[in-house]
Amino acid sequence: MRIGELAAAVGVTTRAVRHYHHLGLLPEPERRANGYREYALRHAVVLARIRRLTELGLGLAEVRDVLVDDAGKELVEVLSELDADLARQEAAIRERRERLRVLLEAEELPAEGPVSAELAALFAETAHLSDSPMAVKDREILALLDTAAGPEDRERMTSMLSGAFGTPEAAARAQEAYGLLDALADAEPDDPRVTEAASVLASLIPRDMLPEHDIDHEHAFLRALYADFAPAQAEAFHRALRMLVEGAS
Repeated sequence: MRIGELAAAVGVTTRAVRHYHHLGLLPEPERRANGYREYALRHAVVLARIRRLTELGLGLAEVRDVLVDDAGKELVEVLSELDADLARQEAAIRERRERLRVLLEAEELPAEGPVSAELAALFAETAHLSDSPMAVKDREILALLDTAAGPEDRERMTSMLSGAFGTPEAAARAQEAYGLLDALADAEPDDPRVTEAASVLASLIPRDMLPEHDIDHEHAFLRALYADFAPAQAEAFHRALRMLVEGAS
């Protein structure tokens, strides 16, 4: 058989056959006097096995391990690992579909979406604050944290924030904080209004959300956060964190 005939017989491309030769998965056949490769039935048997293994989800390195083990022990081990990996993928897909279901059943998706169902609920509770430029930025930051957090940390974060914004008094306090921060957009860091904004912010931020590192030796995330704010706004956030740290010590 020529390479095209072999590929057609097994249902793969000639490019795939050449790639398997390059990787050492499929032995090179002898060449005839005219220079063409002449494939035997054995080549088709090996090529068909490679196709079956890759269709099961094995990588080519794993296929090589299987092919070199005549006893078949390696195949059992690899297939067991593959089965466990597929089970993990199934669980992840079920979780993703559940999150999608919750989002699709929502009456309105947040502009920052898709986010977790918990954060979407929090955004719905505080939708009346979204006219503030600082509130919009705050929601973007929360969406970032929501994405980076694991399931437990995400649930803890949204639970704390729901407590911080869940009452009419807290919502009014948040609106006040956003207003104060919006007013600092063109101010200098030494503006006297920074102290008031920092005080209101400190009353809103849950203590459990304090950074674990020293805020005076800022983490890369805090540096990026401050850089995204106007100077006076960044100073207000820094002072608020300092108030919380000193209050917790």
